[in-house]
Amino acid sequence: MKNQINLNIKTPCQEKFSNFTPTTNGGFCNSCTKEVVDFTNWTPNQIALFFQNKNNLNTCGQFKNTQLTSYSKPIKQNKKLNLVSSIGLACLAFLSFFTAQAQDSNNITKNTSKTIKQLNQPILIKGTVLDDDGLPLPLTNIVLEGTNIGTQTDFDGNFTFPNKLNKGSVLVFSYVGYEAKKITVTDPDNKKTVNLDVTLNNDHYILMGKVAVKEVFQSKHK
Repeated sequence: MKNQINLNIKTPCQEKFSNFTPTTNGGFCNSCTKEVVDFTNWTPNQIALFFQNKNNLNTCGQFKNTQLTSYSKPIKQNKKLNLVSSIGLACLAFLSFFTAQAQDSNNITKNTSKTIKQLNQPILIKGTVLDDDGLPLPLTNIVLEGTNIGTQTDFDGNFTFPNKLNKGSVLVFSYVGYEAKKITVTDPDNKKTVNLDVTLNNDHYILMGKVAVKEVFQSKHK
């Protein structure tokens, strides 16, 4: 059974992606008159799903060097079976929830209120951003995911986020030439102030060109 997809670019393109006309998925190359898909921010599962579609096998793309590797094919699930299972699980969850409420509704209310209060405690985020050589990265962008709220590091790589955040908020750290990094806000000791030491990895290795796609056979036997 062919359950893996191997990606590589045999002949990297000499064109500059930054010169392309922006498109929905990347940029349009006038030399080869086709769209070049920018995969650099895609997840492994998104890449695997894209190339599982046979219509996408003649794609030209831009990748990080680490993305040109083997990907497991996502397993297609039976939609009818999933629907029946979902309905069954929903009914079971509803009955369990109803029974629990009937037995101890007061405790549930108290515990829920306490949990919500703890989750909503605002947290001050401070820290330092360094490169992979341990040197500070000044003017690194730090943004609350899904918003335009953010700040930048100073010339020593230090920052203090302007807004206090809740647990579970996601901060995106980005700097030109480095891989962006997402960090989820946590406060395990409930100190209400969290100091982050963030390291961004150099991302000079970006390749562009026509993607060679090969399906890989994997045996279950050693």
